[in-house]
Amino acid sequence: MINLTINGEQHELDVPDNMPLLWVIRDVVGMKGTKFGCGIAQCGACMVHMDGAAVLSCVTPVSAARGEIKTIEAMADDPVGSKVQQAWLDLGVAQCGFCQGGQIMNATALLKKTPKPETQEIVDGMAGNLCRCGTYNRILAAVERATDEEASS
Repeated sequence: MINLTINGEQHELDVPDNMPLLWVIRDVVGMKGTKFGCGIAQCGACMVHMDGAAVLSCVTPVSAARGEIKTIEAMADDPVGSKVQQAWLDLGVAQCGFCQGGQIMNATALLKKTPKPETQEIVDGMAGNLCRCGTYNRILAAVERATDEEASS
């Protein structure tokens, strides 16, 4: 048995130790916001937070999961995550939307670690997240807007 705290809820799970955290979140716990993109840690669609750090859940075995795990479903209640989500909405970032949960999770972790990043820090910090639609300019603008919101609060 593995005990996980996901979005503030305790889960006692009877799953194999090597099962990717992504499949535990999606298929066992039933939270569908975290997406499967590539399965090889190259796209960022599966990004979640583990004790505040952005991690790729597709290659993280559930046995390595520690502390509080947060998914995109928890970002509306997160002070920084909600600002990031609002910036995404204000600027109409999403086109197809598939990668956006992972993008928002990574942007939120970045802003928590570096509240006032320079443009290049944002570009570098978001480099692990791919967008098949190519909305990178809008993603950058939204992170900058959320940074401005964070600085003004």
